[in-house]
Amino acid sequence: MKQSAAPCRPIRGFLSSKQTFWTKVIFPTLWIGGFAAGTLVMFLQPGQDSAAPPPPIKWIFLTATIAGAAFLYWTCMRLKQVRMDDQALYISNYLREIRVPLQQVEEVSENRWVNIHPVTIDLRDESELGRRIVFMPKVRWFALWSSHPVVKEIREAAERAGAAFRT
Repeated sequence: MKQSAAPCRPIRGFLSSKQTFWTKVIFPTLWIGGFAAGTLVMFLQPGQDSAAPPPPIKWIFLTATIAGAAFLYWTCMRLKQVRMDDQALYISNYLREIRVPLQQVEEVSENRWVNIHPVTIDLRDESELGRRIVFMPKVRWFALWSSHPVVKEIREAAERAGAAFRT
């Protein structure tokens, strides 16, 4: 009797939002580029020209550009794209994708206070994309401070994989 091939593992699909690329790449590029260009223009204008802004404005814009870039890095540019099947997470930074077995998931948490509800996955060991993976889950309308269901889904999948791994 001929054995059938092992069934392909169904990929649960993308856990991260379709807006991740916009939030991670496009928006920060436009914001930082715009503020940096405006700040540069202020610094390059001759100081004696009546149309030139007063000197303190230059420094305020430079400070706002640096602070804004740091904030955007922390909230947006660190985001990854995440998908999952029954054995692993597939994590991408849009330049490369890595496979992380679910047994590597140590903790899953979320920030309910930020409007994109970023989900953080802490891994047991360092991966090529870091030990802490942050992604923006799919948008849920009218679910303000409730936990995103993807958090529970990843936790349960990691528990199942961990239990299977230990036996």
